[in-house]
Amino acid sequence: MKDEKTSYVYILTNENKTVLYTGVTADLIRRVGEHKNKVVNGFTEKYKVDRLVYYEVVSDITEAIVREKQIKGLLRSKKNELIAKQNPYWRDLYDEL
Repeated sequence: MKDEKTSYVYILTNENKTVLYTGVTADLIRRVGEHKNKVVNGFTEKYKVDRLVYYEVVSDITEAIVREKQIKGLLRSKKNELIAKQNPYWRDLYDEL
C-alpha cells in the first residue's frame, strides 16, 4: 500500500527531447496519465510533452516542492545529466510504474 505522504518530482519531455517540464505530484501514475491524455490545457499540451524520463520519490509534498524548485533552477545541461544518471537512454518510464 502506498504511503499517503509519498510525493514525486518528475521530468517530462517531448518526442524530440527539446523541451523539459518539471512537476510535482502525490500520484505519479495519474498525473503523467493526465499529461499523456492532454487533460489539462497548457505548457505540456502545447509542446507535446508526454514522456516521463525522470522521477524521484520524496517523503512529503513540502520536500517535493523544494526539490522541484531546485531542479527547475538547474541549467539544461545539469537536468540532462540528472536524467542520464537514472535513465541513460531517455526511455519513457511511464509503463514501468
